Amino acid sequence: MSELLTARQLQELLNVDRTTIYRMANSGKIPAVRVGNQWRFPREAIEMWLAAQTPQGRSPTPSGWPVSTALADLLPHSCIQPVMDTFAELLGVMLLLTDMEGRLLTRPSHPCGLYQALSAFPQVHERCMEQWLYMARDPSLHPQFVVSELGFLCARGVVRVESELKAMVIAGGVAPEHWPPSPDEMARLAQHLGVPLTVLEQHVEEVYVLAPVEKARVLTFVQRIADVISHIIAERQAVMTRLERIRQLATWPQPAGEQS
Repeated sequence: MSELLTARQLQELLNVDRTTIYRMANSGKIPAVRVGNQWRFPREAIEMWLAAQTPQGRSPTPSGWPVSTALADLLPHSCIQPVMDTFAELLGVMLLLTDMEGRLLTRPSHPCGLYQALSAFPQVHERCMEQWLYMARDPSLHPQFVVSELGFLCARGVVRVESELKAMVIAGGVAPEHWPPSPDEMARLAQHLGVPLTVLEQHVEEVYVLAPVEKARVLTFVQRIADVISHIIAERQAVMTRLERIRQLATWPQPAGEQS
């Protein structure tokens, strides 16, 4: 005979409130039996019911519930964009959020003038994406500054969703030690990027000049910002899982002939 779960045990399994469980049991929307004046829930029937709720083509979470793992579905942009904007202004740098393929997930926060001017050229944006992809493949998990395609410094922190690296927070627009470049260096950079030298000359000083202690602070915080976003995604994923459970409980078909 199948083990009978109590309402409390089922509540812990499904992570929904007990009132919802009782309502579903009373309406026949979840496998349940009466034992005296209390509801009990056959474990095997519950497990079969859970399996039947998993739509084809979607992978269940460890708890058995399907949750979309597409990064765009997990990112609450109305929350993350202000977080990125606020941190960027506090640190005095530009912040970007990309996926692990180098694609932007939010608009740039506090962008420097040099980035805004040069990224308007499609080939420059493509070079930036190539570099972000290269940064994503860097095995080091400790943020460190590297010279970007545009000549300024950038560093990245990684966003984890469970055990996977899903995105990056990139801090950039920081002037290296010797800035601006010499005329010869600017000419080479303009040729490398395929942009008019005049555009580079007009915007080359529109970067963020930081003292060494400020640069160190950026390196400290870029991973913390990534961790904040990881936490936001995890919380959103938990809420989505709970809402999906409630939806499935509420839409479980009633026995034939029984009214709502």
